[in-house]
Amino acid sequence: MKYTEVTYGALQSAYDHYNHTLFEDRLPQCLITLQRQKGAAGYYALDRFADKAGVNVDEIALNPEGFNREPKAVLSTLVHEMTHLQQAHFGNPPRKGYHNKAWGVLMEATGLIPSATGVEGGKKTGQSMSHYILAGGAFELATEELLAGGFAELLADIWTKVVKPKKAPTRAKFTCPSCGLNAWAKPDSILVCGECKLLLKTEEA
Repeated sequence: MKYTEVTYGALQSAYDHYNHTLFEDRLPQCLITLQRQKGAAGYYALDRFADKAGVNVDEIALNPEGFNREPKAVLSTLVHEMTHLQQAHFGNPPRKGYHNKAWGVLMEATGLIPSATGVEGGKKTGQSMSHYILAGGAFELATEELLAGGFAELLADIWTKVVKPKKAPTRAKFTCPSCGLNAWAKPDSILVCGECKLLLKTEEA
């Protein structure tokens, strides 16, 4: 599998789909990237790049650390950032990183509800904002159409965060079952309490 071609091609097709179904094809093309920014599922940057003709190009970045979520959740992050792009080009964007009421109105028009907690009842404006999906809303309907076309299967093999096996512990804690004496040694060690003459029991340190 050509992972780069599949991943970025799929993200471009998703962008075009939502641009058509949620934004009336008004949004300009941007460069979608994968970036690991701690604590962020994605971000939007105005005029991040410029092409050879000198035309400025915006960036929408998605954090692949969040790709272990359901495809609908990942795609909602894309639309979240698309609303920032919409506000930057057709509205009055607030200071960098802030999510104001005007942005919230644009979000709700797509079927995503702003929420600082990511669930119903959370604060709707602020510096760090998430959202939740409105049941039966425009985003959910547009996404169901996208997924029905095979989008989920296209990325199923790569939109899963690799879970690295835990390293074997290099030491363990041993405790005397009688007096509570503690000692630390290699996990396969056999220790005896000098006072109680009992084998110490172990647990990972």
